Amino acid sequence: MKNKTLAIIGNPNSGKTTLFNRLTGSNQHVGNWPGVTVDRKTGHICHRGTSLDIVDLPGIYSLSPYTQEEIIAREYVLSEELDGILNIVDAANIERNLYLTLQLIALGLPMVVALGFMDDVRAQGIEIDCNKLSEQLGVPVIPISAKRGENIGQLLDTLAGEMRAPKRQPAYLHGVSAAIHRAADLIAPLGLRCVSLPFYAAKLLEGDQALWEQMEKLGMPQSMRGELHAVADAMHSHSNTTDNEMVLADAMYDYIEEIVRASYQKPRSPKLTITERIDRVALHRVWALPIFAFFMFLMFWSTFGPIGSALGDGMSYLIQNLLSPAVRGALTAAGAQSWLIGLLCDGVIGGVGGVLSFLPQIVILFFFLSVLEDTGYLARVAFIMDTLLRRIGLSGKSFVPMLMGFGCTTPAVMAARTMENDADRRMTIMLTPFMSCGAKLPVYALVAGALFKQHQGLVIVSLYVLGILVGVLAGFILKKTVFRDVSSGFVLELPTYRMPSFKGTVLNMWQKAKDFITKAGTIIFLMSVVIWLMQNFTLTLDVAKSSAESILGVVGTAIAPIFSPLGFGHWQESVALLTGLVAKEAVVSTMSVLYGAAGDSAVLAGLLGTVFTPLSGYSFLVFTLLYMPCMSAFATIKREMGGWRWAFGAAAFQTTLAYLVALLIYQVGSLLL
Repeated sequence: MKNKTLAIIGNPNSGKTTLFNRLTGSNQHVGNWPGVTVDRKTGHICHRGTSLDIVDLPGIYSLSPYTQEEIIAREYVLSEELDGILNIVDAANIERNLYLTLQLIALGLPMVVALGFMDDVRAQGIEIDCNKLSEQLGVPVIPISAKRGENIGQLLDTLAGEMRAPKRQPAYLHGVSAAIHRAADLIAPLGLRCVSLPFYAAKLLEGDQALWEQMEKLGMPQSMRGELHAVADAMHSHSNTTDNEMVLADAMYDYIEEIVRASYQKPRSPKLTITERIDRVALHRVWALPIFAFFMFLMFWSTFGPIGSALGDGMSYLIQNLLSPAVRGALTAAGAQSWLIGLLCDGVIGGVGGVLSFLPQIVILFFFLSVLEDTGYLARVAFIMDTLLRRIGLSGKSFVPMLMGFGCTTPAVMAARTMENDADRRMTIMLTPFMSCGAKLPVYALVAGALFKQHQGLVIVSLYVLGILVGVLAGFILKKTVFRDVSSGFVLELPTYRMPSFKGTVLNMWQKAKDFITKAGTIIFLMSVVIWLMQNFTLTLDVAKSSAESILGVVGTAIAPIFSPLGFGHWQESVALLTGLVAKEAVVSTMSVLYGAAGDSAVLAGLLGTVFTPLSGYSFLVFTLLYMPCMSAFATIKREMGGWRWAFGAAAFQTTLAYLVALLIYQVGSLLL
């Protein structure tokens, strides 16, 4: 059996991951906005005697190393690990997409172009002559619809067959092709891959700093450097600019216009598309923010209102009234030791069950986020928020990872890779944890349900709003201190509106639910066992006569005075906040075990009603909202920001701000109420 390694490469939001899933049978997350894939993913398929390893790379507009995902894609493409390239092109935006296509052709690797979204193209009345386009590019061009499976069999046959290198190099206009050929001849003695010489030559003429440094390491003589600069200067005579990058870009786009003119025909009197009609309202100067606010209200009302509460109560009933008594009865009948019964029923079921009772609300929240994302609306929200974010030194592009932070901080931090400006990216990463992640939802629902029964939804929504406001405040602080010079433009592609697929939405919801259940079955399970043991044994490993004498009691009592000014000075809450550093859901499981609620959220809520006042409870929620994220997110921040100094600095900044805001709320509230 033959073996091939192929990379799927294309512009952001061009359908790469959808095609990857269709080819390999994977269930990678698909989103209708740029930047969903921020790392490479690999799948495997066997077709007609050929074993294909398919690599899904981040979406890029060019092979210039400006953003983190462009660096990932470029380094892999140039690593000599590939047998071929599958270039996915959005047929509805062919002019922009072909810029990357021409750069890939310059690499000289075997390549196939998959012309995607053909169903959208036909709906717009656009006609594309794929045979003519293939002839002009010198590579096979196959029209497909990955979502509907159109021509996927033909594409697989081509990929598994004898893929060939491009028949010709791009014929750029204005003398650029001649300059590239001259530069390629000059650098040939350096021993680069011959198939890549035109690509390297074009990038050197463009002024690619990373490539110039690579040439220096290969021993480029000074005379060669001078000749290359002379070739680059000669290109200026055919252009109105002296910017080498602009000279090449102009030549490429003029060449692309010739290609498109010969093979691409739009209707003579095009009508407004559905996307354009919707955007006239969704991006309206007056109505944009109210529409966004309505969708947010609908999402939170469904999650925390009658629907979410009823489903959560049903899950709690199953755990408390069916599962726990059944396990306790079975263990008692089997003659199990009382400590084992306590560990399993009070520790494991109490801790894990206390978290799982909020699973329905988590699923509802992610259902709405998935629908908003798949339709393409969330990308519009980034534009809507651009004006507001620019006031704190960021652009609307920062809103994309921030909005993802409402789901989970870890992938949200990774999504900041799509930002070109390094200071912009770091500032966004530091602000993203203030957006309340889904893992904190069980804590909100528990405490708000116990103390604000009639206004639970309003209180929880206020926390989400407060997180955003504190993020804005933190942005002002960072702008005046650490990131004084942050200023960048904002360019973000608006995807076409699409109906979310039932399968995609269900898969996304299932993936989030599975992640939540997996965490409950591993991290929360382990934490529940450890908490139960530490609650029932002393530092000398004797059985504790009371929880206050246990290991947790001693530790909690030692740190409780720190939180007394915030209104919650009990050792149980202090310990719960510590375990929340591992996973935010552990705050609920820890309190469930420490207060002996045995997984019954109603019982635990009743107990908390005697511990907290409404003001101290709200202060506790505010601190939970704002203090440093879980260990997974912390490790991701360390990796993405480039070191422990940044990670610990971000954690200290977030926790300090959390303490000060909670302190202000409790102390001012105590004076007023």
